Amino acid sequence: MTDSLATLGVRAGIARSGFREHAEALYLTSSFVFADAASAAAGFSGAADAYVYSRYTNPTVTMLQDRLAALEGAEACVATASGMAAILATAMVTLRAGDHVVCSNAVFGATVQLFSGLLARFGVETTFVPPARMEAWEAALRPQTRLLFVETPSNPLGEICDLGALAALARKAGALLAVDNCVCTPALQRPLALGADLVIHSATKHLDGQGRVLGGAVLGRRGPVMEALAGFLRTAGPALSPFNAWVILKGLETLELRMLAQSERALALAQWLERHPKVRRVHYPWLASHPQAALARRQQRAGGAVVSFEVEGGRPAAWKVVDATRLISITANLGDVKTTITHPATTTHGRLSPEARAAAGIGEELLRLSVGLESVEDLQQDLARGLDAL
Repeated sequence: MTDSLATLGVRAGIARSGFREHAEALYLTSSFVFADAASAAAGFSGAADAYVYSRYTNPTVTMLQDRLAALEGAEACVATASGMAAILATAMVTLRAGDHVVCSNAVFGATVQLFSGLLARFGVETTFVPPARMEAWEAALRPQTRLLFVETPSNPLGEICDLGALAALARKAGALLAVDNCVCTPALQRPLALGADLVIHSATKHLDGQGRVLGGAVLGRRGPVMEALAGFLRTAGPALSPFNAWVILKGLETLELRMLAQSERALALAQWLERHPKVRRVHYPWLASHPQAALARRQQRAGGAVVSFEVEGGRPAAWKVVDATRLISITANLGDVKTTITHPATTTHGRLSPEARAAAGIGEELLRLSVGLESVEDLQQDLARGLDAL
């Protein structure tokens, strides 16, 4: 159709019914009717291309998968009930007992719990490494390593991993590279073009963009892994509902506009925070002070909406800033057009051990913002209320 993200976000994947509707149709049905017994048998066996049951085939979900694949430059997409369901599905089809994973230690707290806790019970061992240190990734590799998993930029510190270098390392080791692209989305970064094998999304975040529904997705090239993911969805059932798929489809229409506008506001807010006397440090990939700023600008189109900053005084001071807000929402979700603030050490990463939090750089003094579309001046005033009182 086109290479334009703006056009793909609005037009890709549309499959109109016989009624020729302009908006994408919402198919709220659990099952589909066949003309006769032979057609039903062919549909269930896979001999015929047919919609069978909405746990694994639904026209609205298919439209979402096709549109997101077009945006990511992927050949195939499997949508799931949530971002964590997408990560679990990826692990279940690429790993077995005795396998080894190398994972960034700067990933979402639930991702750490999944790899270090749940998968460990089934004989899968995980080594966690700093995302920006290629020598640590290489040193962690074993003959049993089957998967490298990274989130870049990381949440909440915005650490950047060199995806081209990591992809080369994965190929040399005979492992797959899976990239969580939640913070950037395809509007700002396309990991498959940088060498990744799989891209994972929590569609709950920026893809929806308005904090309405849960969703997830895994994308990649056609082949055994993506086929196995579709089979896992059919058997295990972590399916995306048609309604949620329809909502996310509408979110994708404005994805590029939102990501660029929110990145612009995030950069302005990060620069303002860096100048504030009560702020010790700001973490944002587009700041000149960021240690991987040059790499971020090579891999990404903009810095994204996540800004984290540290204040003097530990948890009491951080909570004081949070509690002083009147406009910004106190919630752990990110990717919303409404700006949110959270204290990662006691929310998103609160279930990690103190040692794991320390290794990931999640201190008691850290606060995370997910910058929305409000006026930057209003956001500054809201944060200044607490910061100025420290």
